[in-house]
Amino acid sequence: MYPKWLWRVLALPGIAWLIALFLVPFYAVIGVALGGVDPIFQNPVPAWNPLQWKFSSLLDTLEGFLPGHEYWRIFLRTTEYVAVAVSVCLLIGYPVAYYVSRHARRSKPWLIALLVLPFWISYLMRMLAWTNLFAPAGLVNELLELAHVTRNPPDWLNGNPVSVILALVYGYIPYLILPLLAALDRIDQSLLDAARDLGASPLQTFLRVTLPLSKTGVLGAVVVIGLPMFGDYYTPNVVSGSPQTSMIGNLIDIFFHGGPQPSIGASLTLILTMFLAALTAYYLFTVNRAHRESAP
Repeated sequence: MYPKWLWRVLALPGIAWLIALFLVPFYAVIGVALGGVDPIFQNPVPAWNPLQWKFSSLLDTLEGFLPGHEYWRIFLRTTEYVAVAVSVCLLIGYPVAYYVSRHARRSKPWLIALLVLPFWISYLMRMLAWTNLFAPAGLVNELLELAHVTRNPPDWLNGNPVSVILALVYGYIPYLILPLLAALDRIDQSLLDAARDLGASPLQTFLRVTLPLSKTGVLGAVVVIGLPMFGDYYTPNVVSGSPQTSMIGNLIDIFFHGGPQPSIGASLTLILTMFLAALTAYYLFTVNRAHRESAP
């Protein structure tokens, strides 16, 4: 009914958007990372010609990620924070998504609206609210004292990794629940009914049918929240602001804003991009393999 060129024309705005707002800025980062540095003012001298690229700065920065070097500790800390935060998000988000998908009936539209509600408030305001909750005289410490948990509440806003992880969970968990909810909704109800008819208990049906069929949705949700967590620098700054809890995103921000060599910040960005690209490639490989296995 429609000519083939119509769909290519409809894709042009998206392609133009990617070129203008992703490829061009990313090429600028590459030019800064593989260019030179002004020896006097320490300003970057980008190399726009690929034939003039110098890989010495990138290789020196990459060497810093080896165990025992300067960037290894921050990268390891970032990985630990992201792994714990994603795990907590899954422990909280999967049951919520499962309940909304399988057990909520009349209340399902209202529950979905509540899940979307955090998007109406800016991320900045939500993180600033956590600073009030975790303040020395904030609600969290008052509740700990009233419950007689401790007489000396911890300092949540000064180098406390628990605050950073909780803030990451709070900030990103809506982005995990919604993809999980969509994945669980796509599972054919007849498959669950067939498992029950064959004598499987509700727990066995969940472990042998629902959970395997939602694996790709879980991986997709983990990718959606895990990738931006690795580059997050604002959350540790707001809820901690201490070098003891700085992440790789904070290190990149320091080099780009006030650091001695922005080229190092660009090199760190490229290295982080390559690491995240490897994780994304693993996700795509897993999804394609699952589709091939499920194909008739």
